[in-house]
Amino acid sequence: MQAAELLNRLGVTRERFARGAFEVRSPIDGAVLGFVDHADAAAASAAVAAAHGAFRDWRVVPAPKRGELVRLFGEELRAAKEPLGRLVTLENGKILQEGLGEVQEMIDICDFAVGLSRQLHGLTIASERPGHRMMETWHPAGVCGVISAFNFPVAVWAWNAAIALVCGDPVVWKPSEKTPLTALAAHALLERAMARFGAAPPGLSQVVIGGRVVGELLADDPRVAVLSATGSTRMGREVAPRVAARFGRAILELGGNNAAIVGPSADLDLVERAVLFAAAGTAGQRCTTLRRLLVHESIYEPVVARLVAAYGRIRVGNPLEAATLVGPLIDGRAFEAMQAALAEARAEGGRVHHGERVTVPGAESGFYVRPALVEMPTQTALVWRETFAPVLYALRYRTLDAAIELHNAVPQGLASSIFTNDLREAEIFLSAAGSDCGIVNVNIGPSGAEIGGAFGGEKETGGGRESGSDAWKGYMRRATNTINYSRDLPLAQGIRFGAD
Repeated sequence: MQAAELLNRLGVTRERFARGAFEVRSPIDGAVLGFVDHADAAAASAAVAAAHGAFRDWRVVPAPKRGELVRLFGEELRAAKEPLGRLVTLENGKILQEGLGEVQEMIDICDFAVGLSRQLHGLTIASERPGHRMMETWHPAGVCGVISAFNFPVAVWAWNAAIALVCGDPVVWKPSEKTPLTALAAHALLERAMARFGAAPPGLSQVVIGGRVVGELLADDPRVAVLSATGSTRMGREVAPRVAARFGRAILELGGNNAAIVGPSADLDLVERAVLFAAAGTAGQRCTTLRRLLVHESIYEPVVARLVAAYGRIRVGNPLEAATLVGPLIDGRAFEAMQAALAEARAEGGRVHHGERVTVPGAESGFYVRPALVEMPTQTALVWRETFAPVLYALRYRTLDAAIELHNAVPQGLASSIFTNDLREAEIFLSAAGSDCGIVNVNIGPSGAEIGGAFGGEKETGGGRESGSDAWKGYMRRATNTINYSRDLPLAQGIRFGAD
C-alpha cells in the first residue's frame, strides 16, 4: 500500500501532502512519498497565538473531561494502528513490527493519561500554626511546544501530547523535517477525536511543519510555557539557553551512549538475544540503542564470537517484509557518519566485524548496512561519541568497579544495563555507586522502555523526563496553599509582630 492511500485512510487531505515545495522521500528505496510546505516564523507564531487562546478555555475544563478527549484519541489510534504503523515504516524505514510497536506506544500512553486525568493530585501538609491547613495544588502550565525527531516520528509526540492535554496544556508540534507525513496522519487522528469530543477549543493542538526557524520560535516565544525537545545534544545546547533566557521550562531528551555490562555469571543466551535487538534494532537509530558492550575478560572471547556469528545471520532488507530484522538508515549522511566512525576505529586499533553496505534488490537507492561489532583496545574519544547508526563497541574489563568506571566515563547518561546472576553485582549497579543513567536495567537491554516509567537521562542527555511515573508534573505548575480557618493570625516561625 502506497503512502497516498495510507494518508487518505488516515484522514489527511490530498492538498496537505501533494502540493508543496519540499519532497518527502522514503529511506526504503528513495521513492517520493509526497510534498509539503514549510511554515515561516509568522505562521509558527500564529499557531502559538491560537494555542495560547485555547489555553484560556482548556485550563478550566475539568481534568477527567480532558481525559475523555485522550480516550477518544486512543480509540482512533486502535482503529488506525495498521495503516499508521505501515506509514511510519514507509517514511522512517524501521521494520513493520517496530512501526506497529510505535503506534502501540501511542495507544498505551493514551490509556495511561486517561487514568492520570483523575489523579493530578497534590499533598496535604502539616502546618505548624494551629487552625491552619497547608496543601499543594497543580494547575495547567500553558502552551506546550513539542520538537520531535525522525527516529520515533509519532510516539514521542504522543508521549507529550497525551500528558499535556490531560494536564490542561494546548500543544504545538514541530515534527522532524524528515518525517512530516506521519505527523500529518497522527494529527489527523487527533482531529477526528476532537471532532467527536465536540468541546475542544480552536487551536488546542496543531502541527507546524518546518525547519530551524520554527524550532527557534518555539524556544524563544514566552507564550510557550513548556518546550519538550527530542534530538541531539548539539540541538539541546542551542535550545536550552534560549528557553532559560526567558525563564521558560525545557524538557530535553538528547543523546545517549548506552552500555551493557556482561558479568562472568551472565546467561549468554539471554545476552545474545538482548544485544541483537538493543544494538541492531531500528538500524541503531534509537536514543536508547546499545552502543558499548563491557564484557568480563573471562568470557570476552566466547561472547564476541557468538555475537559476530549472530550479526552475520541478521536479515537486512526491505522493512515491510516480515523476515527483515534491520531496515535502512534514514539517509546517506547517516551512512557516511557510520563509515567514518568505522574508519576511525580501525585507525585506533579496533577490529571491525561487519558494517558493510548491503544491496537490497529493488531498493538500491536505500542505505542498508549490516550492523557492526567493533572490538576496541580502550575507550577512546570515538567511543565517547554517539554515532547514530548500528555500531557496537566491545571492550574488556577485569573488575566490576573498573566496568562501572568505564560505563560512567562518557558524557551521556540515558540508559544502561547489566547482565549478571550475581545479586551483589546487580544491586551495586542499581545503587548510587553504580550506573549514573536515568534508566538502569538488569538482565534486559537498555532499549525498549515501557510508558509506565519516566523516560529520560542525566548529564548531556538533558535531564528531562517524559511519559510515565510523575513526569506529568513537568507540564503543570505547583502552588502551595495555606488556609486559615481560625480567628487568630499566628505567624510562621513563632514571629511576634506588633502588639500580638
